[in-house]
Amino acid sequence: MARRPLLNLGHLLRTVRDAGGVWNVIKRLSRDGPAEIRAGQLVGTDDYGNKYYENKNYIWSRHRWIDFAKWKDFDASQVPPEWHGWLHSMTDDPPTKVPPVKRKFRQDHVENVSGTSRQYVPYSTTRQKIQSWEP
Repeated sequence: MARRPLLNLGHLLRTVRDAGGVWNVIKRLSRDGPAEIRAGQLVGTDDYGNKYYENKNYIWSRHRWIDFAKWKDFDASQVPPEWHGWLHSMTDDPPTKVPPVKRKFRQDHVENVSGTSRQYVPYSTTRQKIQSWEP
């Protein structure tokens, strides 16, 4: 019974070391919460600065994850398609080992900007039916 707390402490220290130190653990706790402190091998980085990790000791659906480059405003549309396939285990090889085939008809990946200040807002060419009152 006395060895169990020591094993948990050793696991905690190993996780803090693998996560990049105490400062990175504090940063992840403030952004993601306590359930998201994970340690794994860095597999690659995409063009947007997102980092992709893998740890095969975790359960199958949770063994690959992403550390977004943006601090607060991140969502799933910031993951390029080739990394999306790897994250969801559609392929075993990450895009760093097997680069995707370049096709003429494919466009570059662009994140979804709906609901942000960079979204497209069309302007009206018709006159308003109700005029706002100005004193």
